[in-house]
Amino acid sequence: MALSGVRVLELAGLAPAPLCGMILADFGARVVRVDRLPHAGAPTDVQGRGKRSLALDLKRPQGAAALRRLCRGADVLIEPFRHGVMEKLGLGPEVLLQENPGLIYARLTGFGQTGKYAKTAGHDINYLALSGVLSKLGRKDENPYAPINLLADFAGGGVMCAMGIVIALYERSTSGRGQIIDASMVEGVAYLSSFLWKSENMGIWSRPRGENLLDSGAPFYEIYRTSDGKFMAVGAIEPQFYNQFIKGLGLDSKELPDQLSISDWPEMKKKFASIFAQKTQAEWYSIFDGTDACVTPVLSLNDVALNQHNKQRSSFIKNDQGEISPRPAPVLSRTPAVPSCNRDPFVGEHTEEILLEYGFTKQEIAKLHSDKVIGFSKPKANL
Repeated sequence: MALSGVRVLELAGLAPAPLCGMILADFGARVVRVDRLPHAGAPTDVQGRGKRSLALDLKRPQGAAALRRLCRGADVLIEPFRHGVMEKLGLGPEVLLQENPGLIYARLTGFGQTGKYAKTAGHDINYLALSGVLSKLGRKDENPYAPINLLADFAGGGVMCAMGIVIALYERSTSGRGQIIDASMVEGVAYLSSFLWKSENMGIWSRPRGENLLDSGAPFYEIYRTSDGKFMAVGAIEPQFYNQFIKGLGLDSKELPDQLSISDWPEMKKKFASIFAQKTQAEWYSIFDGTDACVTPVLSLNDVALNQHNKQRSSFIKNDQGEISPRPAPVLSRTPAVPSCNRDPFVGEHTEEILLEYGFTKQEIAKLHSDKVIGFSKPKANL
């Protein structure tokens, strides 16, 4: 795989950092999740695919020393803590890069390493708010709406950080030097949304939130409820696609207002909604399937793997526990991702194996274990 041979240490965290580590693992990197000791029960990382787990108490001097030693043999460190936490542990980038000048030290946080909020707590909704993007999300006459925690945490955080790591690895191939990645989720989601700023002069966002072409203002870019309580998504923007959409609804475009007559949009929405409510999702799917009307069913997570197109592309995969998840994307022609089908690791399941691999002796490992600096966890057999 493309990242085969890359050794990654991912300090256990929530949401964005685990996705970043999973992306790297999916494309071939050897990712070790460094879990905290003491730990309580199952790991909170549900994105542990392809990773191994080492349980280590970083608050103990011996634990911090062990991580420093691990970092000497690693290519990448992913750390998800607020600014200053790693420095207090003696594990800041100035220390680790001095010992391993080739290390890519990726710092993934909400607000970044500098600025007023660098040490402030926050979540996806806060980062989205500070980026300016949240102000654009929502329907007419309603409050801005945060769409789950996907945009800042995962797109602006985990994915952007993974991209930064790959860029830094590529640069290292010529310079031989590592560097620090300051991945701010505020800046990541803002950068992801560059189109919002770049399109300001096009007039796309000239009206209040929820009244524009792409933010649920237009009747031909909307979601409609069907008679069985399901939904259809409509994205018939271009005239040729809009005409096919109108035809599928059984309407005559000559008897309707002009597509871009904004003053008629609210009434057209009501008209389209009443028509969609007369048939089931399956019936509408059969009407629009195979056309260029840009009308698709809104599939549930339980339905996506059964969709014909998704099945043909093997877009969703099963692990050995029967759990379904998306296949890694994008698909590379020569060196595609080959995601692990094994279950996610238990906390500390691979502690001894990883330490041996990084050059620790069995005696050193036994001492660390007796001092409760590291932890072991072996899966129980299913009887």
